[in-house]
Amino acid sequence: MTAARLHRAPLLALAATIPCLTVGLPSGARAQEAMEDFIAVQAPTVALANVKVIDGTGGPALEGQTVVIRDGRIADIGPADEVADRIRNAQVLDLEGHTVIPGLIGLHNHSYYTGGNGRAAQLSFSGSRLYLASGVTTIRTTGARAPYEEINLKRAIDEGRAIGPNMFTTGPYLTGQEGAQSMAQLEGAEQARRLVRYWAEEGVPWFKAYTWISREELGAAIDEAHRHGVKVTAHLCSVGYREAVALGIDNLEHGLLANSEYFPGKEPDDCPSGFRNGYADLDVNSEDVQETFRMMIENDVAMTSTLAVYEISVPGRGPIDERIYDILAPEIAAEVREIADLRRNATLDSGIGIHPDIYRKALEYEYAFVQAGGTLAAGVDPTGYGAAPPGYGDQKNYELLLEAGFTPAEVVRIMSANGARVLGIDDETGTIEVGKIADLVVLEGDPEADGHIRETRIVFKGGVGWDAPGLIESVRGIVGIR
Repeated sequence: MTAARLHRAPLLALAATIPCLTVGLPSGARAQEAMEDFIAVQAPTVALANVKVIDGTGGPALEGQTVVIRDGRIADIGPADEVADRIRNAQVLDLEGHTVIPGLIGLHNHSYYTGGNGRAAQLSFSGSRLYLASGVTTIRTTGARAPYEEINLKRAIDEGRAIGPNMFTTGPYLTGQEGAQSMAQLEGAEQARRLVRYWAEEGVPWFKAYTWISREELGAAIDEAHRHGVKVTAHLCSVGYREAVALGIDNLEHGLLANSEYFPGKEPDDCPSGFRNGYADLDVNSEDVQETFRMMIENDVAMTSTLAVYEISVPGRGPIDERIYDILAPEIAAEVREIADLRRNATLDSGIGIHPDIYRKALEYEYAFVQAGGTLAAGVDPTGYGAAPPGYGDQKNYELLLEAGFTPAEVVRIMSANGARVLGIDDETGTIEVGKIADLVVLEGDPEADGHIRETRIVFKGGVGWDAPGLIESVRGIVGIR
């Protein structure tokens, strides 16, 4: 770790004294040095002492705890006097004034980014580092523009040749004839089956259906995916949520803002223009809405919240977090700032962006879904005009879910344990419990009092502690282009 980095993050000065093991790092001294430069903590046994713990189960936070990591897993949790005898050979980090939460599980976290005036770029270097630095230890990409680049990035991370979160990759978007040129524009059920079969055999565990897919194509894709032991989620419009559940969908993205089934006169397989416009008056306790929730819950279909990417387009909302402009490439930052200012200052009758009343209804819809017994997870979706980039947008979701009415403990569960459950890895990660993999985030301060999770200091992935400020510094000024 460099002297400059130690000066900027005094907490890590202590961690830097820990001998770093090079097992699992890429071969070659130069590659090892590059990886080691960002490892803050790596020892057989580590004790995170005097921390507040929000464990991801939804239960109350615990003060004055010591979390013991041994051989990459959580070995013990408890007050210092109870675990003292079991940490004699541990590297102890006194983290008074810090909080530990589970590593975040991002369920809508693309490996690419769109920003400014129609820009789109794979962020296989900066995006993966920014996710990890922001506390996101696992992502599902939820739609790929470059599936092979994602598969290769995952392999590089798994083999220790690149820095980033654990990845669940997805195949190309499955859409209808009106989709973008980077998507698979389907011409029928057989093409859907053939495409799913190919990419499933290439190793992707998830697919994402998109706005203009037909019921026939979606049903075929789901059936073929399930034949190969993989799953399907969707950003819908032409197909309603209840129709998708009946077809066997595994997950649904974006909550209310992608569900057209409440639009009066909705025609089958049609995505009605402006279907959200009347949603400000939607009664989330109505039989229509509650039936959607019942079907999803009975069929174990989770909903993914992506509030951050929508919030940036709501007139009258607060300014964009200045950290975002700081990490973006300068020319992209200037374009994003211009668009953000235009949208934030737009009048409510201008038709620009999402009306605040509709956005508030989207928050209410997600809260009502959970109150009904549904499983809500979260992700950033780093698209739109670029003001919700990887990682930082995930952190913003914490604040927006609080605004929706959830408690801090509930939000942490949504952003960690629930995502793990959807991915089928909740027996190994997603909560801070003895025996689970040590995917943990050390935050400076108290998220319950502060109302945010921005101050990441060390992010543990598989028991290795990464220097979060250092990783952010390594991508400053290039996010959006590399």
